[in-house]
Amino acid sequence: MAAESVAEGPKGPDRGGEWHQPGSGPGGPFRRPARQWARLGSRSGMVLAGLWLLALALAVRQAAAVLRLPQDERFVDLFAWIGDNGVLRVHGSLYDGETPFTGTPFAGLVLKPLTRAAEQGLGVAWTLGTLLLVAAVGVVAARALPGPVSRRTALFAVPVALSLLVLSVPVRNTFHLGQTSVLPVLLVLVGWLLGGENGQRARGAQGAYDGDAERGRKRALLGRLSGEVRGTIRGKAVAALGGKAGGVLIGVAGALQPATLLFVPLLWLTGRRTAAVSGAGTFLICTLATWAAMPGDSWTYWIHHVAGAGLGDPADATANQSLHGALLRAGLHGWPEAVPLAVMAGAVSWLALRRAVRYARDGQLLLAAAVVGCAAVAASPMAWQHQQLWVLLAVVGRVGRRSGDRLVWPVFVVMVMTLDGTALVPKVAAFDVLGQNAVLLAALLASCAVPFALRTSPAWARPEPSGPLSRPNLMLELLLIRVGYWAYSYVRGHAPDSRSLAEGHGHQILTAESFLHIDIEHSLNRLAARTEWLRDACDTYYTTFHFLVPIALLGWLYARRVPQYRPARTALSFATLLGLIGFWLYPLAPPRLMPGQGYIDTAHGPQDLSNPDFGALTQLSNQYAAMPSLHVGWSLWCAIVVFSLTRNLWLRALGALYPLLTTFVVMATANHYLLDAAGGVAVVTAGFYGQRWLARVRGGDGALPGADGTDGAEGAEGAE
Repeated sequence: MAAESVAEGPKGPDRGGEWHQPGSGPGGPFRRPARQWARLGSRSGMVLAGLWLLALALAVRQAAAVLRLPQDERFVDLFAWIGDNGVLRVHGSLYDGETPFTGTPFAGLVLKPLTRAAEQGLGVAWTLGTLLLVAAVGVVAARALPGPVSRRTALFAVPVALSLLVLSVPVRNTFHLGQTSVLPVLLVLVGWLLGGENGQRARGAQGAYDGDAERGRKRALLGRLSGEVRGTIRGKAVAALGGKAGGVLIGVAGALQPATLLFVPLLWLTGRRTAAVSGAGTFLICTLATWAAMPGDSWTYWIHHVAGAGLGDPADATANQSLHGALLRAGLHGWPEAVPLAVMAGAVSWLALRRAVRYARDGQLLLAAAVVGCAAVAASPMAWQHQQLWVLLAVVGRVGRRSGDRLVWPVFVVMVMTLDGTALVPKVAAFDVLGQNAVLLAALLASCAVPFALRTSPAWARPEPSGPLSRPNLMLELLLIRVGYWAYSYVRGHAPDSRSLAEGHGHQILTAESFLHIDIEHSLNRLAARTEWLRDACDTYYTTFHFLVPIALLGWLYARRVPQYRPARTALSFATLLGLIGFWLYPLAPPRLMPGQGYIDTAHGPQDLSNPDFGALTQLSNQYAAMPSLHVGWSLWCAIVVFSLTRNLWLRALGALYPLLTTFVVMATANHYLLDAAGGVAVVTAGFYGQRWLARVRGGDGALPGADGTDGAEGAEGAE
């Protein structure tokens, strides 16, 4: 039987992608990376240093966020297990009591001896231990990237991986709950890569020998390859030993988290039969030994609750991102739920294994592990947030033939795994099911549907370039727009909202305007309040055009004026980002919320200024985000874009009129001061300067196409 081989060809970051054990090669584990860092240019070196500082800052921030909590609010699950009445301290069943244990009986058996140590080190020691596990997962994943990869990518991969892991919801949830779910992921990754890497190197050397023999050059290369053949024999022996050790690690992981047993058939299907047998045997030994020591708990977990289903929180909670949880949330129960669950789980597992075998034979071992891990998340009876780390690892898959299309999948995965699902979809009832099952959807796509590229594909290393005149990927644009709006709403809602501070800033604005003799808001507000048709028109204008016009203009640019779309979108993004910074640094009460000034809220009616909540209105968003006025800023952006698109005087006049009307409306409705409008003009101006700077950094001239007076039609037609 062939040795534990899984894939052909080079892999990993070194020497065409070969994955080396830490410390291998001359100079030890630190001198070689230091030399590689020194060979980077000054700009790349600064970027690499920044990435490491970012990863370190995120790790410290996460640890501090946990350690700042009171002890009874820190590591909620762990404290429930090891507290005075915790299930790991009493001599009764693990699965009785108000806070039952949710892990396997083997996990409880392993954790019991660690109870006292965990209790004594419930703060720093447990947090640092979890951080080390997360760091180990990041390093292993970064070193297992499918090659060939450049030296720069190899150096950047580790800090980027660590940052994404620390930011991800599974890791943050693990820290908060005190769970140990990172450990099975690490065991499986090391076990899967251990035998696979050794077998791959052995098979690569033998393939080189055989290929040269077929080309009739055996005699010329016999002397040089004889050493490689001897190395191949040794490599096969090492692969066999590594395969057995890898199988043991996967078996232990399965005893801790049963869903990872899906990697055992993957080992078998990729030719690693010894590892598959040792993995299954290890799992049986651990489980049967636990059954002998804890028969009642084993019966409860494996038989009564069918691998833990029903333990802990209700299975239909949105945190359970398995097929079982999705079907329960859809209203199915009993046999109508069990039958389709069995069919769907079996189909997902079968298809994922087939795809994973293909990617493993292509040399993409990390992607193969991620595909099977995503299937395990979907097919598991319970897949809580701290068990969903496999979905993030699927970010390594490459999709699309164009360089712009290749960004869609990693951006989608990172957004799903770092944000709440509702941030990805509009607040419309029809999209609620997508938001509630966003992680499950990503897991199903990764395991069953997304056509990840093979290394033999021409587009693997050289995708078609997406130049500045090409149309951006629509899915990526929609994702970024949606998440951008979510961030806009989030910052507005969470910016400092101290009433005294905001009103103090309001008095500063009124004083400055009075000194400059530009305090015209009160007169305009009174005019609108006493003129019914003007009041209604202003209220409708304020609540409608702010989003409608910019979105419509962006859509038209995307469809008809591609060269103008990219710079215009970038300028708007910069302006909005600066506006959010302004909301945070300078909370400002709008005129309608300034007590004693006589302003009338024409859109929402009188507000109870003696109530700190200001009625039901302020429960929706932070009402102290007035400086700068993005109503005016976005309308000015629209005017500038219209001027760059056409030479038609009427259209240009309408474009110029739009920000003027918007400025009048925001003051007539008592939502902004004139200086807020000036702030909106400032951030849009800075946004266009930022766009031009970014374009020059990328090698362009930074000018908005068509800004010289042409309508840009020729460039757009050429792009299309």
